Amino acid sequence: MTLTSKQRAELRAEAHHLTATVHLGHQGATPALVQSLDDALRTHELVKVQLNRAAAEKPKAAANALAEKLGADVVQVIGRTATLYRENPELKKKPDAPPPWRR
Repeated sequence: MTLTSKQRAELRAEAHHLTATVHLGHQGATPALVQSLDDALRTHELVKVQLNRAAAEKPKAAANALAEKLGADVVQVIGRTATLYRENPELKKKPDAPPPWRR
């Protein structure tokens, strides 16, 4: 799924208050990190990832590689922090409840 610019802008606004849940270290995208990020996306849908300074890849390239592995969309990359989004249709959502990343 590709996000529209309007959806991306709304998600950027929502992500502003989030803290990084997953940290990409100098080892890169290890299977454990990918699994951790997959779990975070499954439960929260919108996740910030902190990229280590020692990482060999540029932040945008690393974010795009992670998003491709996980079937997610890159919402934004600011400095060394990337925000990823992947909708989870199995997540139970009530019409008047806040989105899963606010809980």
